[in-house]
Amino acid sequence: MTGTEPRKFRFAAGGEGGPSEGGARKFVQLAQQAEAYGFDCFTIPDRFGNQVAPIAALGALAVATERIRIGTSVLANGFRHPVVLAKDAATIDVLSRGRLELGIGAGSVKDEFDRAGIPFDTPGVRIEKLDEALTILDVLLRGQECTFDGKHYQVHGIKGYPRPRQGPRPPLIVGGGGPKMLRLAAKHADTISVVPRTTKDGKGLLSDITMDKTLEKIAVIREAAGERFGEIELSYTITAIVVTDDRQHTAEMAVNAIERGLHPQLEVDRPLTVAEILDSPYVAFGSFEEIADQIRRVRKVTGMSCVGVFPTQMDAFAPIIPLLRGE
Repeated sequence: MTGTEPRKFRFAAGGEGGPSEGGARKFVQLAQQAEAYGFDCFTIPDRFGNQVAPIAALGALAVATERIRIGTSVLANGFRHPVVLAKDAATIDVLSRGRLELGIGAGSVKDEFDRAGIPFDTPGVRIEKLDEALTILDVLLRGQECTFDGKHYQVHGIKGYPRPRQGPRPPLIVGGGGPKMLRLAAKHADTISVVPRTTKDGKGLLSDITMDKTLEKIAVIREAAGERFGEIELSYTITAIVVTDDRQHTAEMAVNAIERGLHPQLEVDRPLTVAEILDSPYVAFGSFEEIADQIRRVRKVTGMSCVGVFPTQMDAFAPIIPLLRGE
């Protein structure tokens, strides 16, 4: 990190299939609860199956909430043409009085593409398409006319309408774990979500939750962004929160559970030490004060200032927000 002042903390909730817990109305209630807790942003994932449609749900949240920013975490680019998405996003920004944060990714769940009959391209092609889509979105979400002749998209004189409430446009959020996606995010995004990599079958790569791997990703972003690096907000999502008065013992139990294969969603490419678990940005064990201190350390070391949690962990995380608000 440089000697510049760190960004103030922001807190986001969302990014998993919350609607399955009670349908679309329950999802609205989750967003309203996040607003009451003091979260800065509530985001909706983009999944088929037992999941509300994100664009329609954002329309509901635009009128059901007052202050909290609303967004997507993240849309699969392959599901929508960028011209159509730009019009939907601009409309949501107007309806929400300028509270939209548009998260978009290349799309990574092959099974969903296959079941929907949507072509699932190679990783390289999906990244190419996302690069072009973000270029188109940047123009249209400024209310400008777009003419674009790319390898995958061709746009001929479409003007962005309606003009979004936010200027110069609503922020774009791109997540990444591998170097190609991180470089693409550094080129386009206002906020970059730094995520652990996953295997081809969707399992989280255990070694990628370490601080060392996180710092490697930040270095990739810094090099790719160049002078723009200071303008980019960095975010991450805490995937495990345990409020306890003995964080050391809790970390030991976590290591033991991983070694016994009790976390089938993880790919154990190498064992982690207790110290690595406690140092990981993606795991939060301890008292409210200890977790707040850990979040401060993560920002100091990495620059990541936007902290996300899943809706199922909003209740556990809510008391931490006042401890960090305004910092």
